[in-house]
Amino acid sequence: MNKQDKIVVGISIGDLNGIGSEVVLKTFEDVRMLEFCTPVLFASVKTMSFLKKAYELDISFHGIDQLQDVLPKKINVLNVWKEPVDIHFGTEDKTIGAYAIKSLKAAVTALKENMIDVLVTAPINKANVQSDTFNFPGHTDFLASELEGESLMLMISENLRVGLLTDHVAVKDVAKTITRELIEKKINTIHRTLVQDFGIERPKIAVLGINPHLGDNGVIGDEDDTVLIPTLENLRNNGKVVYGPYAADSFFGSGNYKNFDAVIASYHDQGLIPFKTLAFGSGVNYTAGLDKIRTSPDHGTAYDVAGKNLAKPDSFKEAVFSAIQIYKTRNEFEEYSKNPLQTNRRKSYSKKKE
Repeated sequence: MNKQDKIVVGISIGDLNGIGSEVVLKTFEDVRMLEFCTPVLFASVKTMSFLKKAYELDISFHGIDQLQDVLPKKINVLNVWKEPVDIHFGTEDKTIGAYAIKSLKAAVTALKENMIDVLVTAPINKANVQSDTFNFPGHTDFLASELEGESLMLMISENLRVGLLTDHVAVKDVAKTITRELIEKKINTIHRTLVQDFGIERPKIAVLGINPHLGDNGVIGDEDDTVLIPTLENLRNNGKVVYGPYAADSFFGSGNYKNFDAVIASYHDQGLIPFKTLAFGSGVNYTAGLDKIRTSPDHGTAYDVAGKNLAKPDSFKEAVFSAIQIYKTRNEFEEYSKNPLQTNRRKSYSKKKE
């Protein structure tokens, strides 16, 4: 592939019966997006042409069979398959799930081989993608198995970043999953992410409690007292600017989250319900902690509106912009790390980012 100044954004097409393809195509129907990046859709020209007609979009594709043929200022479509796909909007279909995984695996291979710079994933249906060759709760776990590093689900918007100690874990298993080792690993990951990917030199991190009211001195559980609090003390002693634990029920409503660079929640709904309430439609899911960059929109397949030409591309567009910005910030951090004499330049840049 002819490397250019523009970042090459690989896009896995997700569940074709959902809204993923709609928000992808609507994002790049705006030709101004091609000034920021070179997109590569992992699907097929036949499938994308069918969807273009279904959504009545004014858009054209550059079909390719190998990534070396990617062109700038074009919406490149890599033919991962060539046969027609039977699409029925709003329907859960394991065959469609298999195409979503074909797209994802091809995109991740390209990411690992540096044929694309970043990956943005359209939503999948976690149930219909399961098979003998794909047995993961979702994108994050699959990427963690394929890429290097310690993965962490980090939801980001302009004014809020929420990470999770546990992500796709059943509520009944949350408390026993949260160990001192896990807490330290996740907080170290989010600290490193804030420094290298967001340009924040000394990040302030808030941590939410595990139990309601932090367990009320053991009345509602002792995990906060025996596991979380001692671990946070140890992290502080090792130089991390970590606050908490805070009772989760009042933390966001009070606006306290605005005082921190990131918030770590104990489990999925504790973090994602307030995040999506505050940032829905503009939020982005970022898989932090890995050696490659992947983002996705903050919504799912939305079968209820699929095929009705009602989906808004805002979150997917933000996911593309976030991937581009994180890529640039990380590259600058790596350059700075190689040349410590650029300290003053780095500090100036960090202040702009904050």
